[in-house]
Amino acid sequence: MADLKELIQTKYKSELFNGNGSLQALSQKGIQLFTEQGIPTVKHEEWKYTRISSVLNKEFSYAAATTAVTKADVDAIRLPGYETANELVFINGIYHPELSVIHSGADALLVQPLSEAVKGPYKNIIDKNLGHSANYHADGINAMNNAFAYQGIFIAVLKNKELQHPLYCYYINDARTASVLSQPRTLIHVGVNAKVYLVEEEITLGTSDSFINRVSEVVVEENANVHIYKIQNEDSHSSCVKTTHVRQLGVSKVNSVTITLNGGIIRNNLNFILEAPGCESNMYGLYCVKGNTHVDNHTVVDNQQPNSLSNELYKGIIDENANGVFNGKIFVRQDAQKTNAYQSNKNVLLSDTATVNTKPQLEIFADDVKCSHGCTIGKLDEDALFYLRARGVGEKAAKALLLHAFAGEILEKIELESIRSYADAIISERLGFEI
Repeated sequence: MADLKELIQTKYKSELFNGNGSLQALSQKGIQLFTEQGIPTVKHEEWKYTRISSVLNKEFSYAAATTAVTKADVDAIRLPGYETANELVFINGIYHPELSVIHSGADALLVQPLSEAVKGPYKNIIDKNLGHSANYHADGINAMNNAFAYQGIFIAVLKNKELQHPLYCYYINDARTASVLSQPRTLIHVGVNAKVYLVEEEITLGTSDSFINRVSEVVVEENANVHIYKIQNEDSHSSCVKTTHVRQLGVSKVNSVTITLNGGIIRNNLNFILEAPGCESNMYGLYCVKGNTHVDNHTVVDNQQPNSLSNELYKGIIDENANGVFNGKIFVRQDAQKTNAYQSNKNVLLSDTATVNTKPQLEIFADDVKCSHGCTIGKLDEDALFYLRARGVGEKAAKALLLHAFAGEILEKIELESIRSYADAIISERLGFEI
């Protein structure tokens, strides 16, 4: 812990953005809070089941902006459909435009360093929204990322524009010569009547330890339509804390799908803040994990205005010694009358050593609402398994068929066909199911 604090304080003092305003204030506050709070332990209620300190009590390097990653390295990890996608490449937390590809014109998509964008016409948006996630994650992990927010980027999908090309973001840690800690930061503004498909993936090159602490804050304006897809399929030496914080400032629709397949310790924070009447939010997740992988999904839906709809469904398939955690919170504020909010978490355990901890929560301060939450934990349906076996399906194939059907409800929520097929192929291989 002491080494990590020294590392961050050293980088902070040597690299801190020399301007003033929101960027510098957020960085200063971040380093102060991290120095005071440090890494959360299991005594912190929100980290009760995830021992993140075991990952961070190691010797990490914080790579400079220069990189040994080549175009060939990036080509090897590109997602299906990349030929027509806008691709943003981050190496050890730093955006690298020379490795990125942008097809959409400047009239539809803007990508700038935050340090530049804060001086231009988007200054007011940045001042009001950058760091808003700290209101929901007042811990040392979020503060640590805030300390380096000055080196993040600003992405704008401009007003009245539907991006014809999806936006792929690759977060690459280069751990080929040393253990790497990276702190990617993005603020994404989706303008009035705009539409975007955002696909995110973390990748580690090399076999040294890797830790990504990423914060993405998304601001959604009136009549905007946003789809966020996340694929997590790392090695056991790679861990991450990923925070996606969505503010719906106007009547809008946002869909999120998170697919987790492999990694060390994985923590996904997903917040939806519905700040306008009539918003719609859909949150879907599938974690299909085995080995010693630990995945912790923490979600918040904060309904602040009336006539909104939120729907949340997370499913888990846990095998071998893997651990799953689901903690979902729904807030319905006093002004949020006529709110419909639904939450469900369903889990299948495939071994006696697999574990899951689930905690759905509702806090309702309005009296004219429809809300529900629930969770299930169990094994495969023996009756369904018997039905398939009685019709000549082998035991292994029958189990794979049932599990694929269980996962399919989440996969079908991915509208981009190339990404849906890619995720389906990986999950089918994991389950032993032949497509």
